[in-house]
Amino acid sequence: KDMIRQMMTKIFRCIEPELNNLIALGDKIDSFNSLYMLVKMSHHVWTAQNVDPASFLSTTLGNVLVTVKRNFDKCISNQMKQMDEVKISKKSKVGILPFVAEFEEFAALAESIFKNAERRGDLDKAYTKLIRAVFISVEKVANESQKTPRDVVMMENFHHIFATLSRLKISCLEAEKKEAKLKYTEHLQSYVVYSLGQPLEKLNHFFEGVEARVAQGIREEEVSYQLAFNKQELRKVIKEYPGKEVKKGLDNLYKKVDKHLCEEENLLQVVWHSMQDEFIRQYKHFEGLIARCYPGSGITMEFTIQDILDYCSSIAQSH
Repeated sequence: KDMIRQMMTKIFRCIEPELNNLIALGDKIDSFNSLYMLVKMSHHVWTAQNVDPASFLSTTLGNVLVTVKRNFDKCISNQMKQMDEVKISKKSKVGILPFVAEFEEFAALAESIFKNAERRGDLDKAYTKLIRAVFISVEKVANESQKTPRDVVMMENFHHIFATLSRLKISCLEAEKKEAKLKYTEHLQSYVVYSLGQPLEKLNHFFEGVEARVAQGIREEEVSYQLAFNKQELRKVIKEYPGKEVKKGLDNLYKKVDKHLCEEENLLQVVWHSMQDEFIRQYKHFEGLIARCYPGSGITMEFTIQDILDYCSSIAQSH
């Protein structure tokens, strides 16, 4: 056997360098080729070693496999390096970051290549490294963004990551899928609350004063006897928010949100619906305070919840 192996080595000494040249060419054309090569070469090595672990073929393919694995590791490292070095424009919307889209492309390709492959463990390790780097880099870009609010960068990109992981069903990234969903939801809510702010600002201030009096020990139904918070003062503040003004404020808000969000993630209506819900929550809070602190006064807002729903629907359809 040793003699045969020595003869084979002399006769076919060019095979290993030629295979390495072919691998180098494939890697130069596209570093993602290392995924195909790792799966195929591992299978050939496994087959050859099952026949004779010490054979010329086993040894040669084993040596070549080391090069392929090195290229695969380099492909992963380069992706992580590119994430770290990413630069975003200061003048345009951030949108979906290039490395988030590239991770989706990589994962979709890898899943099709590594299906039932012996080297699945290598891919899972690579996934874990990559997704951590993606998460860290999204946060970094969001913190540095000048044109797009931080919450929008986080919301859009983690929504995209969550959608990718949900579609591809990568079992080793189940925890990261849940984390991406949580981050998306948190930053959606944060953006909604911050952007909506207090659309009925003077009413907010008025009722903050009411709540402060109650916290000091004044009974709710007696607040209206306080000079600064009597029925006349409440009516005066409510009059400053006729339906027409409220709709105008909401229309300006919609335009601002539209400027912040990117088209490809298609989250405008989701955000707008959340803003509608938050506005209605504030409205109901005021209604509750009026009912408890000004019972039997007949005082109501100049617009209803149905009006809010109509305004929001009309604004969304008109843009």
